[in-house]
Formats: sequence, C-alpha cells, structure tokens
Amino acid sequence: MSIDAPRLFLITPPIVEAASFAPQLAAALGAAGVACVLLRTQTRDPGEAKKIIKALAPIAQERDVAVLVEGDPQLAVRAGADGCHVEAGAEALQSALSTLKPDRIVGAGALQTRDAAMTAGETGVDYLMFGGPDHLEEHDSVLERVAWWAEIFNIPCVAYAQALSEVADFAAAGADFIALSDAVFADPRGSGAAMAEVAATLASLSEKAH
Repeated sequence: MSIDAPRLFLITPPIVEAASFAPQLAAALGAAGVACVLLRTQTRDPGEAKKIIKALAPIAQERDVAVLVEGDPQLAVRAGADGCHVEAGAEALQSALSTLKPDRIVGAGALQTRDAAMTAGETGVDYLMFGGPDHLEEHDSVLERVAWWAEIFNIPCVAYAQALSEVADFAAAGADFIALSDAVFADPRGSGAAMAEVAATLASLSEKAH
C-alpha cells in the first residue's frame, strides 16, 4: 500500500431534518479524522436544503472538515459550503467548475468507466469518486478502477466503501480518500463506533507500511 494512509470522506444519508441528524454527524466526526463531508438532503426545495446545510455545516467546519453539497453549485455558495459533488455529467460538471473554481472544491462522481474517469479528470476537478451510495457496484470493479487510477494519475481518487470490511482493500490499492455512508450511519452500534473501527483499521495498516 502507499505509505500515506487514505483520508476519510463521509457521505450522509439524505437528511430530512438537521437537529435530529446533528448528533450522528458529531459522533462520526469526533471518532476519526475526516477530510470531507458530503451533506445530502432529502428535500429538493433550495430554501429548505440551504437551512439544513447551514445548520449542519459548522459541526464539520469547526473541525477543519470541508463541507460539500450534492449537485448544486449555487446552493454551495448560498449555504457557505466549501464545494460541490457532481454526478450529472459533463455539462453539470462544467457549470460547477465555472461557478465555484478556484475558491471552492468541485468533485466528480458516477464514473463507471475508465473513459468517463479520464474525461472528468481533464476538466480540472479536485477529485474523482469511484462507486457511491447511488451507484452501488461490485467491490472488485471499484477496486480495479481505484488501483488503475492511483497508479497512473495525480488527481486524487475517492473509493466508496459499502462496508467497513472494504476499507483495507481500498487503502492497499492506493486510494487517496475512502468514502463511507451507510456503513457508518446505518451501523447499529452508532456512527461513532463505526468510525472508530475505521480509524483503527487505517492506523494498523499505516503501522505495517512503516
């Protein structure tokens, strides 16, 4: 594996209401070092989404964790987020880049082929994500693309892990970031316990690498 352990990228479930979700988010962020949180909202109403993001973003940003929103660069600006994650194709990606760069982060997902990844990588995005909560793929398929990308390209790649047991594989493959969603937020032990397990896994791998 690479000597540098991957950093963690949390993806929330679609949030209905900020106050009830805040403790889960705080517990997850308190249990392990996280680089980035993608805050997803259930509502498609921009005003309601903005309220939810503005209520939750400080929980992450006060810990120096970047906050992204899903697919809406204007919402990212209005809600004070740090960037936007785009899965809607080339046109949406270009729109986000022109709206948010160079001050904010733009990442691309829904990249299910090598060609799609290379095309997105040429646009100036900050990262590419393989797999994702809305694009569930076989673990081996995501792992193959992560290893390929990490070996050849410099743009950071994010590997989406459907289960905590996948974290070690993605770290060994050279992922720069490992994204987690249901594996953390649907864990019956609670989000903090799930993240503590991930942190322990990465710490163990890092020790072995050195």
